[in-house]
Amino acid sequence: MKEMDDLLELGFRFHGHRCPAMPLGIRSALAAMRALGVERSQDKELHLISETGKGHAGGCFADGLMVATGCTYGKANIEKSYMYKFAFTLIDVEHGKAVRVSLKPEYVEKMLNSPFVKLRSQGKKPQEIEPEVLQPLLERVLTMPEEDFLTISAVADWKFDKKKGVFEAQPCDECGEMTFVHKLVEKNGNLYCIDCAGKTE
Repeated sequence: MKEMDDLLELGFRFHGHRCPAMPLGIRSALAAMRALGVERSQDKELHLISETGKGHAGGCFADGLMVATGCTYGKANIEKSYMYKFAFTLIDVEHGKAVRVSLKPEYVEKMLNSPFVKLRSQGKKPQEIEPEVLQPLLERVLTMPEEDFLTISAVADWKFDKKKGVFEAQPCDECGEMTFVHKLVEKNGNLYCIDCAGKTE
């Protein structure tokens, strides 16, 4: 339980407000990690493909996935497929295994009809929603059995092509900003960043 408490504290601070969807992401990610038998990613041991999009409650869910798995945009071991679903695939890069997890439709339907989401749909900010509305939902999210809200696939083989990191950069000959060398574009004997290359005849 201490692990969950620590992740919740980290998650709410990172996410910026308290809501049910972010802890759902944490719980869902922990279930995927148990299925794969892996620990939180310190570098790029894991890779996550989130099927969430933007402009809907799934964004909060995705923050929980990042908090639990350690897959972040900074480490480039998370990506979005923009399927607009409460679902994701977690890949164990080291062993070439993966599992897909999704929220059950009947659970999502209940969640979207909750008092919290109804208030959000009316324009109320999440941080302004009363604790008596939010707290019962949080307690339910944290205590309900996984089989009540998750569908977890069988672990499957997944071929993942590891890419070597780039550690060398040099200035663009136009704007002077440091650009990693694998993205410099050569034109007329000069090297340009992508932006300047598009402006240079």
